Amino acid sequence: MSETSPPSRLVILLLALAGFASMASMRVTDAMLPALSEAFARPVADVAQNITLFAIAYGVMQLAYGPLGDRHGTLRVIGLATLACAVGALGSALAESLPMLLVFRTLNGATAAAIIPLSMAWVGDNVPYERRQVTLAHMLSGAVLGLISGQVAGGFLADTLGWQVAFALLTLLFLAAGGLLLVALRRQPALSPPKADKGRTNYFSRIREVLNISRARRILALVFLEGIAAFGALAFVASHLYTRLDVSLTQAGLMVALFGVGGLIFAALARPLVARLGEPGLAAGGGVLMGLGFIGLALAPLPALATASAFAAGLGFYMMHSTLQINATQMAPAMRGTAMAVFAGCLFLGQSVGVSLGGLVLRLADSLWLLTAAGVWLLALGLVFGWLLRQWHGDRAATATAS
Repeated sequence: MSETSPPSRLVILLLALAGFASMASMRVTDAMLPALSEAFARPVADVAQNITLFAIAYGVMQLAYGPLGDRHGTLRVIGLATLACAVGALGSALAESLPMLLVFRTLNGATAAAIIPLSMAWVGDNVPYERRQVTLAHMLSGAVLGLISGQVAGGFLADTLGWQVAFALLTLLFLAAGGLLLVALRRQPALSPPKADKGRTNYFSRIREVLNISRARRILALVFLEGIAAFGALAFVASHLYTRLDVSLTQAGLMVALFGVGGLIFAALARPLVARLGEPGLAAGGGVLMGLGFIGLALAPLPALATASAFAAGLGFYMMHSTLQINATQMAPAMRGTAMAVFAGCLFLGQSVGVSLGGLVLRLADSLWLLTAAGVWLLALGLVFGWLLRQWHGDRAATATAS
């Protein structure tokens, strides 16, 4: 199927819409943590468990969705899972206690898990490698917009109409995205044919085959470490700014939303940046920008400086993470759905570990130390990844020359 064919463009648009709702649901509680803390009369570290449980469910369910996408077709699994997300979002809106909220946020994470990794797998199956990073950046701009909207809407609605309204809006988004995707697939079944045999899916053997690949193990370790520091720290940035700079939840959410704007700028400039910097430059430069951005968020004495730091951190994250993504699409081409699901699982299991560690740090020290440590961690990680890519590219060039 051509990358520019009408069915392809329609699918990318619908996947972007589903990714928007998925990422908005993931980040919607970041800026409303203080409001949830007040509503349920529990400390911020306790209500932050909703982020941890969402991420754990998101990561663990990759073990199922990857092989299911390979067997039944990625778009079919994405569409059904997106509709199921509406149940978790609606339950969260109606939650009257923290335990009930945690149950439905876990369900939301478990169902949202299918959307972005299988979307990347679909692009990997349908777009040539040389155009894949730019196409991924364009498609994932929907997820970036969701990240921005989730953070902004979470804070704004918590300040105005109430945090429940945010989950009600997410319910409608999931219903629209999932329904439209399944309608498109019903009209064009060839958009997402099954790849695997009709026999029983051996989930663990597929995952084991991916993990047996040395390069895959390194990529998965890198994205796990990235998730610990980047998403783990990001969950507490709005609360840090709310406390340190004495701004409203709405303003804190808007400031953190510049993280996502950095991602949109990268999506717009992806083609020239990829051509100019190459994969090693994107990885190392992104790590440095991201690290300095988180350190700036920790230390910024003024809202303007914090906003600029959030933008730098977001631009750096998408520079480095998109480079991880493009390499992940080639980890196991014959089982791309499984490989991308394991990749996403490692990222969000890393997030769950990061949020848990962050909650522990907040019980012992100030959030300033949490964000500073994350910044140093990410800076070093980007430099290591850039070095590994130079090694891999050198090995590939030597192999090509020898042959």
